[in-house]
Order: sequence, then structure tokens, then C-alpha cells
Amino acid sequence: MRIVRFEESGRNGYGVLGEGGEEIRDMHGLPFSGIRFTGSRFHLSAVRLLAPVLPSKIVAVGLNYMDHAREMGKKIPEEPLIFLKSPSALNHPGGDVVYPRSSQRVDYEAELAVVIGRTARDVGEREARSVILGYTCINDVTARDLQVKDGLYARAKGFDTFAPIGPWIETEMDPAALRVRCLVNGETKQDGNTREMAASVYRLVEFVSHVMTLFPGDVIATGTPPGVGPVRVGDVMTVDVEGIGPLTNRVVAQ
Repeated sequence: MRIVRFEESGRNGYGVLGEGGEEIRDMHGLPFSGIRFTGSRFHLSAVRLLAPVLPSKIVAVGLNYMDHAREMGKKIPEEPLIFLKSPSALNHPGGDVVYPRSSQRVDYEAELAVVIGRTARDVGEREARSVILGYTCINDVTARDLQVKDGLYARAKGFDTFAPIGPWIETEMDPAALRVRCLVNGETKQDGNTREMAASVYRLVEFVSHVMTLFPGDVIATGTPPGVGPVRVGDVMTVDVEGIGPLTNRVVAQ
């Protein structure tokens, strides 16, 4: 099942995308406590897709792919390296990513994102699946020069528009071996697989939930494969996670 959040005639709502991929069945309220349909239907072309969740927090994971750690000149951490990406960085499918004037290098980072479906605290790895609503794509856009300058992640990854998420939440999939790609202007720049992650999706849910309570709609960005690199104003970035994507965003000047 594919859950979407959309805007139609000035109203924001949730719905389920039909099997043909063209019709949305409107639903009452939020998708976290069961799905009840209103009876209304909308053609996909008649609505604007929004980021499929409004997370209280975006928990991101650094250096979770071995080859990416190597390309950054670092070792895989003994435990998952987590940081927070500001909720105000949230961006929509098709939304513009704004290149900040304070940066001289902005990078794409294609990632699989986990969407939490119910409140989770101290969840074990074997229980993790039961608290996951589904999966989506995220681009962990990063001002790389500011990351190096600060030695921290908050500014470099926290700019408004730096967290495009979408296009929808896929609820029926196994995250263990999914192809994760990033294309820039149609050219493949990243091409990895979630089986190469140092910490699995379920291990990440366990680890994060022992640090902080996860609420419905929260997002865990699971790390990026090798091949990260810079974009320029005018470039079009596409994150394509097998069975979910594509998530496409254009880079614009501030």
C-alpha cells in the first residue's frame, strides 16, 4: 500500500494510491491509527504531492555504508552515528532545494527513510518491524563545506528545504536488499544497496529508540551509499529507492 499526503483545493489530506498509480482514495485523519476512507477520490494529476509525513524529528545516520565511509576517509563507527535534521528542513516531492549563499558546496545524499507508525521506546531489534509504518525516499542534502568548517552536522544539514521526502510511504516491503540510487540531470551518481549497510533498518530502530522516544510520523534516514558529490544551481536531483521512488527536486539559488 502506498500512502500519500496531498494538497487539493487548498486542503491537505492523506490518501492511498491505487494499484494503477493514478487515483488517490481520500482518508479520514492520519494513517497511524487505522485507515478509514471518506469515499472521495482524486486523480494523481489533479493534486500536489506533499512530503508524506510531518515528523516531530528526522533522525539521520552517518557513515552507515562501508564504501561511503571509505570515500569520506573515515571508519565505520562502533555504534550507529546519529544526528538530528531539523523538521523545518522538510521539503516536498518536486519542491525546490535552495542553495544557501553561505555555502560553496552542496551535496546530494540518496537514502532509504523509515517512517515510524506508533510510539516506540526501548524497542528490541526483533520488535522493530511492528513499529514501522513503511518506507520512503529522502535526500539528506548537505552543505559539505560548512560540515567540514563546523565539525558538526546541524548547520550543514539543517537549512530549510534540505530534507526532501517522498513521494509516498510504501508499507509492504522488505528493506534488507533495496537498490538506492541518486541521479543528477539523469546521470547516475550513486548506486548502492541497503544490504551494504553496517547497521540494518531494524538495528537502527532499536538503537534510536533506546536514545529517544520515536513518535508516529518520525523519520529515520538510514545513511547514504558511496558516490556523494556536489550539485549546482539548476541541477535536478532524483533519489530512487527500489520499489518506492522517484523523488525529484531542482536546485535553485537563494
